Amino acid sequence: MDARTLGRTGRDVSVVGLGTWQLGADWGDVGHEDAMAVLDTAVDGGVTFFDTADVYGDGRSEQLIGEFLRDRPELDIFVATKMGRRAEQEPEHFTLDNFRAWTDRSRTNLGVETLDLVQLHCPPTPVFASDQVFEALDLLVQEGVMAAYGVSVETVDEALAAIARPHVASVQIIFNAFRLKPLEEVLPAAKEAGAGIIARVPLASGLLSGRYTSTTTFAADDHRTYNRGGEAFDVGETFSGVDFETGLLAAQEFAAAVPEGVRPAQAAIAWILAQDGVTAAIPGARNVAQARSNAEAAAVVLPEGFDATVHDVYDRHLREAIHPRW
Repeated sequence: MDARTLGRTGRDVSVVGLGTWQLGADWGDVGHEDAMAVLDTAVDGGVTFFDTADVYGDGRSEQLIGEFLRDRPELDIFVATKMGRRAEQEPEHFTLDNFRAWTDRSRTNLGVETLDLVQLHCPPTPVFASDQVFEALDLLVQEGVMAAYGVSVETVDEALAAIARPHVASVQIIFNAFRLKPLEEVLPAAKEAGAGIIARVPLASGLLSGRYTSTTTFAADDHRTYNRGGEAFDVGETFSGVDFETGLLAAQEFAAAVPEGVRPAQAAIAWILAQDGVTAAIPGARNVAQARSNAEAAAVVLPEGFDATVHDVYDRHLREAIHPRW
C-alpha cells in the first residue's frame, strides 16, 4: 500500500483509507463483531488511515475505533474525526466552548489525549469566513487537544475558502467518477497550497460498485432510503446527488469499461488515486469482503483511455444535473 503525506499534518497515510460512517449508523446495522473484523481486515490490507466523526452512531464509530486500537497497540493508525454536527447548523454554534466540549468527547471515545486530525463537519458556509472560528482551532492545536485540523465540505467554493486558510491541513470533499468538478480548481489549489485532499463518497454510495439494479432496496435506517431527496441532510451525500435511475445507467457504462479481473469499485477508487493532488480515498465497508477489496484497489493500474471514458460518461449523463450544484 502506497502512502502519501496528508497535507499540512506532515503525517503519511495510506492512499486507501477506511471511512467508518458505515460502522456507526445510517447504512443499516453492523454488529460489533463485524465492525471489528472490518477494521482488522483493512489494517491487514495496509490501511493506516481511519476517518470517523463524533456523530456516526452518536459516537459509536469513534468508540469502536478506540477499542480496536487499544487491542492493537502496536499499530500506527492515523485517525481523522469530525465535529460540528452535534448542534443546529447555525454559525453561532461554532465557538471555542463548543469545540472544547466536542473534542473532549471525541478524545474520550477514541481514548487519546491528542486527536490526530479534527475536521469541521460540513459547517454552514459563513463559518469559512470567520476568523474567530479558525483562531479557536489554532488555540486547540497549541493546547495539544488536536495535532491538526481540516474541514469537510459540500461545495467547491467552500473547499477553496478552506484551502486559503494557512493552517487548514486538509480538505475532505466528495470526489468520484460521478462528481468531477473538484478536478477543475480544488485539486490544483490544494496541491499549490500544500493542503491534503481526502476524497469522500468515492463509490457514490455504492453506485460505482456496479452491484445495484432498479430492484435494489436498502434498509429503512439506511440513508440511501431516507435521504434520496435530501430530507435529512445534503442530498449530495447520497449517491453523490445523482438520481438513482440515472446513476444506474451511468454505472453500467462505467462498469463496462473496467478491465477484466478488476471490480468496478476497485476501478473507481484507483481512478481517484490517479488524479494529481489527491492524498487518499476513504471508501467505507460494511463487511470483510468490501474492506479487503477496497484495500486491494491501491494496486490497480487502469488502462489508457479509462479516464476519457469517465469524463464521457459524466458529460453525457451527469454533468448538467451535478456540476452546477456542488
